[in-house]
Amino acid sequence: MATILSVSGSPSATSRTARLLRHLDDRLAAQGHEVIPFDVRALPPEALLYADFRHPAIVDATALVERADGIVIGTPVYKAAYSGLLKSLLDLLPQYALAGKTVLPLATGGSTAHVLAIDYALRPVLNSMGPAHITPGWFTLDKDITVGDDGTLTVAPGTAEALAQVTDQFSLALGGRPTLLAATG
Repeated sequence: MATILSVSGSPSATSRTARLLRHLDDRLAAQGHEVIPFDVRALPPEALLYADFRHPAIVDATALVERADGIVIGTPVYKAAYSGLLKSLLDLLPQYALAGKTVLPLATGGSTAHVLAIDYALRPVLNSMGPAHITPGWFTLDKDITVGDDGTLTVAPGTAEALAQVTDQFSLALGGRPTLLAATG
């Protein structure tokens, strides 16, 4: 099966975006893929702040991207665009870092006013990096993601079904097998 890098572009330590990605990582792993979770916020601030392409953490992040067959990119939406933290990482990757890869863009946000952020802000940048295929993405409202006191994640049923569908399309594009997991979560 494929190797998938699951990138969270959220700067928050309690990010719904990252939790949602880890939830979808489980679905992809159940389909036989090797999934590598990656939180951009874990990179040293000086590597991003000073755009240090040679910083060991940036070199390692670039190697993870190179190793992956597919990349899930999740971001919260701020001011109708993807996070500045994610932009910092994308700016430090080689121009064609996504060449030959399949990409699934995902976003979270507080308002449906930002639902087109994937198509009008994130997708053009990803496309400029040369992926073989960008599968249909999905915007999830924050209110549709609930984290329990015990850390369990629940996704509203309609949203869970839509996320299952885009995740499965991404998996199939990478040669995965259909899932047997329930769509709700």
